[in-house]
Amino acid sequence: MKLTTRFELASKSTNELRALYRDIFNAIATFEQPQERLNAFATLQNIRAELSHRAPGL
Repeated sequence: MKLTTRFELASKSTNELRALYRDIFNAIATFEQPQERLNAFATLQNIRAELSHRAPGL
């Protein structure tokens, strides 16, 4: 899994971010390599940060 940065995520819509979050969350269990999981968790963290940046207080 490729790490996705906040810069890359900023160009996506909120609905796209939520769908990407769901897809990555569901796929984590299938990743065999530790680095894939680390990248997935880091990407999830970046998505959460981007979503919270867009809607403070939610």
